[in-house]
Amino acid sequence: MTTLEHTAQRCSTDWIEVNRSCLCLPLDRKEIDANIVRRNSIEGLPGLLSARASLFAGTPVFVSQSDASQMQAQITSIEAALALKGFRDHVFERAPSPVMFVQPQSRGVFMAYDFHLTPDGPRLIEINTNAGGAFLVNVLQNSLPLPSSVCCGTDKAWSRDIEKDIVEMFLTEWRLSGRVGRPRTLAIVDEEPAAQYLYPEMLIAQKMFERHGINTIITDPTSLIYDGAHLLHGKTVIDMVYNRLTDFDFCNRNHVALRAALQDGNAVISPAPRHHALYADKRNLVLLGDRERLSSWGLSAQHIDALSDIPETVPVSSNLADEFWRRRRGLFFKPAAGFGSRGVYRGDKLTRRVWNNILAGDYVAQSYVPPPSRAVALDDETTALKFDVRVYTYSGEPMLYAARLYNGQTTNFRTAGGGFAPIIFSKN
Repeated sequence: MTTLEHTAQRCSTDWIEVNRSCLCLPLDRKEIDANIVRRNSIEGLPGLLSARASLFAGTPVFVSQSDASQMQAQITSIEAALALKGFRDHVFERAPSPVMFVQPQSRGVFMAYDFHLTPDGPRLIEINTNAGGAFLVNVLQNSLPLPSSVCCGTDKAWSRDIEKDIVEMFLTEWRLSGRVGRPRTLAIVDEEPAAQYLYPEMLIAQKMFERHGINTIITDPTSLIYDGAHLLHGKTVIDMVYNRLTDFDFCNRNHVALRAALQDGNAVISPAPRHHALYADKRNLVLLGDRERLSSWGLSAQHIDALSDIPETVPVSSNLADEFWRRRRGLFFKPAAGFGSRGVYRGDKLTRRVWNNILAGDYVAQSYVPPPSRAVALDDETTALKFDVRVYTYSGEPMLYAARLYNGQTTNFRTAGGGFAPIIFSKN
């Protein structure tokens, strides 16, 4: 294995090259798990962590301050666009369900902006609403056994503990939805939560909320009922829901209680269908690239220029099928309401069968931006993994940064040495 001293000597300040070559800060997974368990006394947590071999990556990722500033500029400009009446009217005309107009002042917890770093700066790949991982990354970055002086002219990891900020974010959603005081009981809701790969995160979140005096349960939506006045779990009234479901408009019959309670204003739910329609529907990337329309809606030239860094995204239409097929090698195809890389296809991997499914579905085509790579030491050998950078935000303000390392077509948690990685920022 390359030694720490040798690697440090050959590190440069080209941050793409640093990520490709630097092995200065390998992460010890056993030590990370032990630190997380020490910080969270949760029954069964050690076994849950050890069963998820690719939850945390074997290395941090380096990001320049310049790239961080450019990512924030794009996020700020997106938030400015989404605040425009013309943009919102267009989105909600496309999704006119009454559930979209409830609790309109709420902002949606844990919005996430995912980027690929390129030599020309960061490029936004997509926006997600109920983005998982933030509780894990917060604990990870505050459990790192990093040296006091890091290599390659870097500054430090994003190591501020944001526990109080997370709780305040949920309380702000509560207040923006017209409530006073604090929720007595919060439910973390997902399909079969104990079977989810990120179930350890739900347990850490539950523990965090309870430390701050909020009774918290983790439940499948089928265990909830709505009596016309209250959302209930057994006899317990649920005041607020942290929504982890991927049924973004609550149309599934198993989610009727959630939908009714939200529509009647008898439970605060975040993120809610409104947030997904406004932020995470992939068709919104088409709008964000429409300079003429954004200008007509009143977006400033400065914000429009920042949005030009978003890869071109266009709707897939069957009448242009031959043109899309011809250009497919330079495109990524994504379902409008997709999540977790499901139904996403890189154009050069397409078969005719899959292509026919894309034409029959509701897809967008995005110009392909290759992911950057990160060197990882595995079994005394060096391998290169792809990564993206995720910025967790609330109301457009960054709360937490993370990278996700992987191999394959899209992000996953099945790659040796891959998983969530902390970010270390450069001094420049």
